[in-house]
Amino acid sequence: MLSPRIIPCLLISDGGLVKTQKFTSKKYVGDPINAIRIFNEKECDELMVLDIDSTTNDIKPNYEKIKKYAAECRMPLCYGGGIKTVEQARAIIALGVEKIALSSGVIGNLPLIENLASALGTQSVVVVLDVKKDFFGRYKVYTHNGKQATGLDLFTLVSKVQEYGAGEIVINSIDRDGMNEGYDFKLAKIIKKQVHVPLTFLGGAGSLDDIKKLTSENGIIGCAAGSLFVFKGIYRAVLISYPDQLLRQKVLKGVSK
Repeated sequence: MLSPRIIPCLLISDGGLVKTQKFTSKKYVGDPINAIRIFNEKECDELMVLDIDSTTNDIKPNYEKIKKYAAECRMPLCYGGGIKTVEQARAIIALGVEKIALSSGVIGNLPLIENLASALGTQSVVVVLDVKKDFFGRYKVYTHNGKQATGLDLFTLVSKVQEYGAGEIVINSIDRDGMNEGYDFKLAKIIKKQVHVPLTFLGGAGSLDDIKKLTSENGIIGCAAGSLFVFKGIYRAVLISYPDQLLRQKVLKGVSK
């Protein structure tokens, strides 16, 4: 039975762990392997690792590094970055990764979702949609770390990726990335009614209260966050954290639909 998930999201750039704000202003925060080890100790529900250099620099997945991440990780691992073919996805799954995350690689090639689902199983195919409001307040999808506008409407694309067999959809808010001002709760309510596969929201979580609100308003949903789990205090000192089991139960209390 599905349950809400609290998911740390690690961004990788030049082999290091970084954090961004609105997809810019990269700040180095440490070694991703050390972060994975700490999250292991804290018994996280799941971990998402995204290499943000791969697509923008047209770099193929670094299998050696992915192998190290998977070998260290003692929780379900979702990896994304530079995946464009079924062969690449198969190779990554073979390294011990449970799910692969795709964005630009499938937005321009929706049949790839179907091919991946057939090859790996629907449950292993995650589509990440980076979104930002335009001047008229419409949600549009971007790729290449928010630098390339696709012109595609979020809601239309959500319907299409489901039709092609996506096993999970991640909505990543560009405007809220690293700002710690809360998820886009309004958008979450709208999207949750449209999505019939597991749904995760990323971007904006500033406290566990934001996670509590997201789950209390939307039921079974994934709550992903980056800054919340790697920074502490107003001066954003680097400190890896994650709520223990008792606190998670309190945060997610009563979520059942």
